[in-house]
Amino acid sequence: MKIKDAEIIALMQDPRTLEKGLRVLMDAYQSRLYWHIRRIIVDADLAQDTLQETFIKAYQNFHQFKNDSQLYTWLYRIATNEALQQINKLKRMQKTDEDPEYYMQNLVADNTEGDAEEIQVLLQKAIQSLPEKQKLVFMMRYYDDLPYEEISRIVDMSVGTLKTNYHYAKQKIEEYIKENYER
Repeated sequence: MKIKDAEIIALMQDPRTLEKGLRVLMDAYQSRLYWHIRRIIVDADLAQDTLQETFIKAYQNFHQFKNDSQLYTWLYRIATNEALQQINKLKRMQKTDEDPEYYMQNLVADNTEGDAEEIQVLLQKAIQSLPEKQKLVFMMRYYDDLPYEEISRIVDMSVGTLKTNYHYAKQKIEEYIKENYER
């Protein structure tokens, strides 16, 4: 039986059941949040660490959850912010003159299964080459199939701007794949 958000919220708001609430929250959302983070960060170990940080932040700040959005939307926003902070740390830690997008593309290639289709690898590299906002919007819409209104609440951007970012992201991905696909 799938537990409802209202039950999780009730558990998390009661100090006597807070620990149990956190376990239930993690069980309910860890897989979806992990794959969202993983698509942003690419590296599996770093994505797992970021997922843990996401749940720590949710635990520490649950009193700030206003219940004016879905619980998943709130968690998704925390996960997105944590992932972006990790990406920024990676970029700052780069000691070489290597372009951060090039680094992320190489990370995709290094973390791809040997039997993966070339086009999938190209898609991931294309996504990693996008500007940060376009990348986020594209991944949330393409992989998670989130409606623009929900993405708007997560990234605090207007629906019109999101649609524009998604359109440009799709164009750039198509161009990237056309330019780099070898038959």
